[in-house]
Amino acid sequence: MRILTRSFLAASVLWLPGQTSAAPQDPFYVLPDLAELSADGMRDVVQRYSTDQRVLQRFWDVSVSAQRRRQEGEFLEAWRAGLARLDFDGLGLDDRIGWLLLQNRLAYELQSLELEQARWAETEALMTFAPTIAELQETRRALAPIDPPSVAARLDVLRGEVDDVHERVRACLQDGIDADSGLRVPKLVANRAAGQVRDLRRTLQDWFRYYDGYDPLFSWWCSEPHSALNGALDRYARFLRERVVGVQEGDSDTILGDPIGREALLVELEREMIAYTPEELIEIANSEFEWCDQEMLRASRELGFRDDWRAALDHVKGQHVAPGEQPELIRMLAWEAIDFLEARELLTIPAFAKSSWRMQMMSPERQKVNPYFTGGETISVSFPTSGMSHGDKLMSMRGNNVHFSRATVHHELIPGHHLQQYMTARYKTHRRPFGTPFWGEGWALYWEMLLWDEGFPKTPEDRVGMLFWRRHRCARIVFSLGFHLGEMTPRECIDFLVERVGHEERNATAEVRRSVQGGYGPLYQVAYMMGGLQFRALHAELVGSGKMTNRAFHDAILREGSIPVEMVRAKLIGTMPARDARASWRFYVGNGGR
Repeated sequence: MRILTRSFLAASVLWLPGQTSAAPQDPFYVLPDLAELSADGMRDVVQRYSTDQRVLQRFWDVSVSAQRRRQEGEFLEAWRAGLARLDFDGLGLDDRIGWLLLQNRLAYELQSLELEQARWAETEALMTFAPTIAELQETRRALAPIDPPSVAARLDVLRGEVDDVHERVRACLQDGIDADSGLRVPKLVANRAAGQVRDLRRTLQDWFRYYDGYDPLFSWWCSEPHSALNGALDRYARFLRERVVGVQEGDSDTILGDPIGREALLVELEREMIAYTPEELIEIANSEFEWCDQEMLRASRELGFRDDWRAALDHVKGQHVAPGEQPELIRMLAWEAIDFLEARELLTIPAFAKSSWRMQMMSPERQKVNPYFTGGETISVSFPTSGMSHGDKLMSMRGNNVHFSRATVHHELIPGHHLQQYMTARYKTHRRPFGTPFWGEGWALYWEMLLWDEGFPKTPEDRVGMLFWRRHRCARIVFSLGFHLGEMTPRECIDFLVERVGHEERNATAEVRRSVQGGYGPLYQVAYMMGGLQFRALHAELVGSGKMTNRAFHDAILREGSIPVEMVRAKLIGTMPARDARASWRFYVGNGGR
């Protein structure tokens, strides 16, 4: 057996970072024959797109890489051109909806790449070393041989470059703008750059592990330069975070966010097929607030607190179960909602869905981000733990009292998130790439509205509980859009929730932290109320007019999958959308959803 030495391989083909291969390269991605895939409809087309995109993103996995953006852009443009060549007029209603959903997704992804490039330009001067680290990983992905001495030298140069940028930022922090480079370091940009540096450290470590130990010469040459570079990146990221941004290592309380601006919000709204501007959505939220305020005062008067709604709310918050009893309360409330729905024949609930949900208790650390419940097949319950401070225990019990919980358990389980997830896992599963919180959270919030109309709240305390959450959804629109428009700071958002809705300070802080740095999209908090109002308007159009029963209407929605509600409307009404269809549905009909 002949052993091929490194010198033999290097003489055959050698691809060093910073160079391109002399051998001709095939295109990284070739578009499949969409006409063949669409022979039986759009299902196979959509599935191929989502599968291929996931593979592409796993391969080109360096977030700051220009090569990644180029490859994704070429992929998306190829799909957009291929989709345009399909015979749209020959498609049926379901497939037209699939075509429009995919076209909308492609347009959104391309616009997002442009915005991403603009945001990268803001941190580029703080990250001059990033392209080389990205290139190391991408060279490895191409399985090209490397020359360890040359790579070690490059790592040493990179370490010096990181130290140089670090020093220039330090000087900028002390003296203002760097005279040579015009370097500016706003806190929000520095915080974003700190995150990017940490991502690059992970990329570098992944690259190093691939060779280390498996290639003895690589380990001999590169271990020390890699360690020095890794240390320089760590020091720089810490400096950005602690000295420039002003947040110390281990600080989990300070809330930092990164507003995306009005232009990016419009791109997000176009993706969700919402035909309103951010300013119009805030106006709708304030209109809904007015209805909630009137109803809250009515409930407060019935409870004997006159117009002091805060006193009424405080009365309701005090009605919580004792420590250890919250799981039994949740079980009871879940079955109360199921029985209510079935007695009124509002929708079909599969027997397996009723019996298969589970419960777990939320950790104290998780409750810092989400002070209430989260749901799905497993409902995660917030309630005090023995290790919390006395004040935090009281706020957790008050924030998860009986009447607040009665208004949210059905949101998380049935007919809300658990039933949604049960159905989307079994019907039109190929539509998962188009999932939207306007369908997901909007559906669950819509049921809070419908159950109110159906007489679910039994007492004034129940109504106060439901109104607290309805006001909370209005507030989410105001503060989340205000934050991303650059009009509200995190502190102002917290104060708004405390003063306007009646949140406990700890819970308001957790809500704002969740909204601005919890990994949610910029419209996620808007989606609750606006998606609910969309479903409410569609209910009035089809059920209110007698065209559909409640059961038929709700069952049909759950079988369409999580897609923009305007496309659900097209299916249920039976309208054949045009090829150039855009969001046009002005669904809002007045406060209180009326």
